[in-house]
Amino acid sequence: MQILDKRLPLAWLLGLPLSYFIVAYLENFYKTPIEVSLFAILVHTGVILFFFYLLGRAQREYRVSLLNSGIVALLFIALLVFIPYVYSIAAQFPNLLDSSAFHLAEEVRVTFLNGLIPSFFIAAVLVYVGRQRHWTQSRFYQFVDDNLGGLMLALLFFAVYLIFASIFNRPSYDADDIFFDADGNLYRWRYATENYRDYYWRPAHPFILIIIRPLVGILALLFKGDTLFAAFTLNALVAALCVYLIWDFVKRGIGNQLYALLIAALFGASATQLAFGSIIESYIYLSAVALIFLILLQRDSPLWMQVVTGLLAFGITISNVGQTFIAHFFVKRNLKQIIIYGVIVTALVVPLSLLNNFIYPNSQPYFWDLSSLQGEGTNRFPATVQRAEYLARTMVLTSFVAPEPLVIRDGWPFPKVWMFRASIRKAPMQLANFETPLGDGLALAWVGLMFLGGILFLKNIRKQDNGYFIAFIVTLLFYFALHLQYGKDVFLYATNWTYAITLFMALAWRELADKRWFQGLLLVFILLLLVNNAEMYRTMLTISSESVPFPIWR
Repeated sequence: MQILDKRLPLAWLLGLPLSYFIVAYLENFYKTPIEVSLFAILVHTGVILFFFYLLGRAQREYRVSLLNSGIVALLFIALLVFIPYVYSIAAQFPNLLDSSAFHLAEEVRVTFLNGLIPSFFIAAVLVYVGRQRHWTQSRFYQFVDDNLGGLMLALLFFAVYLIFASIFNRPSYDADDIFFDADGNLYRWRYATENYRDYYWRPAHPFILIIIRPLVGILALLFKGDTLFAAFTLNALVAALCVYLIWDFVKRGIGNQLYALLIAALFGASATQLAFGSIIESYIYLSAVALIFLILLQRDSPLWMQVVTGLLAFGITISNVGQTFIAHFFVKRNLKQIIIYGVIVTALVVPLSLLNNFIYPNSQPYFWDLSSLQGEGTNRFPATVQRAEYLARTMVLTSFVAPEPLVIRDGWPFPKVWMFRASIRKAPMQLANFETPLGDGLALAWVGLMFLGGILFLKNIRKQDNGYFIAFIVTLLFYFALHLQYGKDVFLYATNWTYAITLFMALAWRELADKRWFQGLLLVFILLLLVNNAEMYRTMLTISSESVPFPIWR
């Protein structure tokens, strides 16, 4: 009981910021004192239990390996500092950041504080009861204990993505193509309003609405029907899920949880994740589906689960089902199974497309209506050596290390913040450049890390199963060929390959996973990457704030 008594007060204290953040966010919808009080009690009780467990886990990890614990602590402390740091960047733009979304109203702060008091005693009782009933043997406890690193990392990145998702998806951003050619306004409408029709009338997303809109609706139940908050919260949640899935894949594939944590943090801090974890579109969902499919293959899951995931990929964007065929073919190398997989997926995509347009009439053309493809001509460009060079640099460099974005002022309602601009109306092709010593240094360091990964891959090519390696290489070649002629800002499609490059490198660096010098190198790179890539957010805010003179939250 002495250990219990010492840890509980500390857990109560350490959990205050997290409880405040959660209750403040919910207070956007539950505003009365009684509602705030109840949520304060419920949330902080749960948070106390989590931190109580976390302190015990930290003690165990410290006894096992002081150095491992130190690296993990440095990483999480850096992320805990990163969250208020990026929030302070956003707070410099009061016309864009609705600070009330993350702060309690003054009239309910005392109510919140009062709710924290009983939570301590409730948590103490639950700890006692849990010990009597051997809570450490429950499935939930075992799941958290086995996956703690990935869950915590995902939670911290979720907070980062959510801050900026709450900014860039407001109705005041009432135009498309503002950030990286993304259709943010369209997808905010399609996911979160009654205006679900694709006003570009494209067939490339055959049944995206019956996939995403129900998820928004379920989350909106928690938010008292506020589908806007539900939509950008869901976007941040799915981006955080991608971070967790990277961690899970690397942990299972290599068996080193610290290494998996560093790889997942590298992915979570990438320019791709920061951008599309915060902008409502279709792309973060595609990344999640691709990662889920890889994990299903890794776990040798039943074929029906792979079929469901393949249908999700097709329904969100037709071309992305290709990733599932590539991964299945090179990882499983089972021709019979891939034929069965392809036949079932092909048989179901038509009825699901019909169902989508039955539930959401006139929402988009059917994917077999080839006449509707004519509008895609504006996104097609000649394949040139320069475009190939710029595309390669975007895929391997810009997707991870954010340069200083391009600012395009072409009479659009908003200035555009892009990474790449195709040659449009005889204007020259442009690519964002690294303009700071930190950006240049990180770009060179990332090239060095990728070169090291390539050397290690070739060195071990005869000693290892190359199924995942080849799948990732073919996926990259597939998207390189596709976007060599398609896309105005090819960074828009970065979620299709960033996970593949990350996992390729994670597997290639496998023999260095236990090396302290390499773990330290990755940690330093990640910390500097966070600082560099936060400036991308600053640029997005600075440029777009010119066109939002007044704070318009709804």
